[in-house]
Amino acid sequence: MGRALSRCGVILAAGESSRMGRDKALLPWPPQASGSTGSTTGTFLSAAIALFADYVDVVLVVVGKNERNLMPIVYANGASLVVNPEPERGQLSSLQAGLQEVLNRGRDAALITLVDRPPVAITTLELLEAAFDREVSDEKWAAVPEYQGQHGHPFLAGREMIEAFLKASPTSTAREILHAHQDKIAYVAVEDPLVIVNVDTPEQYAALPEPATH
Repeated sequence: MGRALSRCGVILAAGESSRMGRDKALLPWPPQASGSTGSTTGTFLSAAIALFADYVDVVLVVVGKNERNLMPIVYANGASLVVNPEPERGQLSSLQAGLQEVLNRGRDAALITLVDRPPVAITTLELLEAAFDREVSDEKWAAVPEYQGQHGHPFLAGREMIEAFLKASPTSTAREILHAHQDKIAYVAVEDPLVIVNVDTPEQYAALPEPATH
């Protein structure tokens, strides 16, 4: 598949992971089996970068106080760093930092996800991309996956949705902004439960399903 040169990937990885007790970006992926003594080189972050790589021109990883810890993985996997100087302002501030860099690089669309989401199936990205290319225009601003009535990640945002995020109040959330513009969103039905999975606690990490077959 050819790369979409007008798109950047944006991975939000600036959170403190307080409920997990360690940086979620560095969680092993695939998860190690209980009692395993083997080593793994993959992480949530490296898996997300690899998943996005064939669908965008450049992958941007938004980091915060964890910049030093994530930098080696970001650069080893061919991605670029965007530093949110005030990650304590919340997730929207990281999204805005990443999306501003998308525009700074002359791109007009972004494939966006959170680092605490296990990588979805490639077929899911293909469905999103097809819907985005088919439907996103002046009438539709984004393509968002939907699994059993729930909306998830990753999603594709066009220029109008990017600008809506950038103009939003700092007290807003990304979910509120998407909801406010839901008539501008193409919801894409997928058979991939991972689009609605996020991992906040060790228990949720331990309960993750097997990795999708790509």
